[in-house]
Order: sequence, then structure tokens, then C-alpha cells
Amino acid sequence: MMFQLSDYETGAEFDGEYADALKALQDRLERIQVAHILHKRKAIVAIEGWDAAGKGGIIKALTANLDPRWFEVHPIAAPTPLEQGRHFLYRFWTRVPGPGHIHVFDRTWYGRVLVERVERYATEAEWQRGYDEINEFEAQQTDCGTTLVKLFVHITQAKQDKEFAERLDDPWKRWKTGPDDYRNRARRPEYIEAIHDMFARTHSRWAPWTVIDGNNRKAGRIAALTAIADRLEANVPMDPPPVDPGFEAMARAALTGKGA
Repeated sequence: MMFQLSDYETGAEFDGEYADALKALQDRLERIQVAHILHKRKAIVAIEGWDAAGKGGIIKALTANLDPRWFEVHPIAAPTPLEQGRHFLYRFWTRVPGPGHIHVFDRTWYGRVLVERVERYATEAEWQRGYDEINEFEAQQTDCGTTLVKLFVHITQAKQDKEFAERLDDPWKRWKTGPDDYRNRARRPEYIEAIHDMFARTHSRWAPWTVIDGNNRKAGRIAALTAIADRLEANVPMDPPPVDPGFEAMARAALTGKGA
């Protein structure tokens, strides 16, 4: 399947009542999380995208109703000195979820074939080898029963510039931007080439990509949460296990006063 980022730039408004649609999705995701807990299933939600594309807003909407004891968000920044001395996947292996847990990655192992490629932090041999290493890593996760959801949130240069300007003008949002954003902006054509290569070489049957048009924030959030819910729900039984008859009888007797 071939992706072209230019196909995800309409920025169309959400066709519907946003608040109602968001609540319905969050309620659905809450039930999906419970299903993961009850059936001891694991899931990873991997979110990539441009700077200021709305990844944080998607994650906040995604986790709003979830039980915090059973999910974790990993904001991925530059590797620490300890991590730099190990294989690039080491820091992700240490963050994979256990049974019943859903882990959300705000940026991911795809840094090897995106920022590390474009900014020359990795050699060409390292990032070329990275595609196979990533595919094998993802296959290992799904082989051990982990559902893997991969989203890329796309915005145009004009939309990104608008978001950058808003962050620069708002003292309470300036912490979200810095020099790296503008260095990356200057190399947008190189990033687009790297992103298209990433899609071509890592879109797999077991770990497919979904591209989100993030040029309208509300429509992008609904599309992202729908894609996440659809894939998670398809890989976990959505019927709760039956109650133990002995426990039910005991509990009902206690509640009616007959067990006293």
C-alpha cells in the first residue's frame, strides 16, 4: 500500500457534533481497556507525526477516561548517555507493556529512520538496517500477543507555521517549542522523503500504518481515536467473562441480608 502525504491535507471539518462523538469514542475506549484488563491482553499505540501536528491532543483525548493503573504514556526524547551506548531498540524493549496494559508512545523507534536519518545522527548503514530491525521488533511484539497501532499525524507547512506562531506568542505554550522545531522545519523535503520511505518499508500486515489528516484538530482527533479503537477492539474479546456462580450467590445473599 502506497501512502502520499499530499492525500491527507484537506483539513476538512468534522461532520457531526464533536463533543458527542468524542464522548462516545472515549466511552468505547474505556470498555476496550477493561476488555484488555479482563482478558490480560497487551497493546501498544505508537504515534508519530510532524512537530505541532496535534499528537499531544490526541493522547490527552485517548487517555481521558482510561484507568491510569493500566496504561502508560512514554514521551520519547533524545536517548540518554546510557541508552546511546546500547542498541537503539533497547529503550523501547524496556517499555513494552505487560498483560492487561496499554502503552502509548509519543514518538517511537521510528526516530532511527526519520530524525536520526535526516539529521545524520545515524550512519546510512545504521538507518538502512533499521527498517529490518524495526519490522522484526514489531513482529516479535505481535507474535507474543501485543496489538500494535501505528499512527502518523500529518499537517501542511502552513498549518505547522500557524501552530508555531501560536506557541511563540503564548507564554504558556512556549515550553512546547524550541530550536529543534525550526531545524526540522528547514529540512521538510528531506523528512517527507524519509517518511515516504518509512511507509513503503514498514507498512506490514501485522503492523500497518494509518495516516491522520491533522489539519483540522477536531476531525483529526476523531479520526485518530476511531482508528485506535477499531484496531484495539478487533484484537480483544469484547464479551466480559461470566461471573463465578459461587461468588454471585454469596454477594447477592450479602446484599439482600440473607447471608447474615
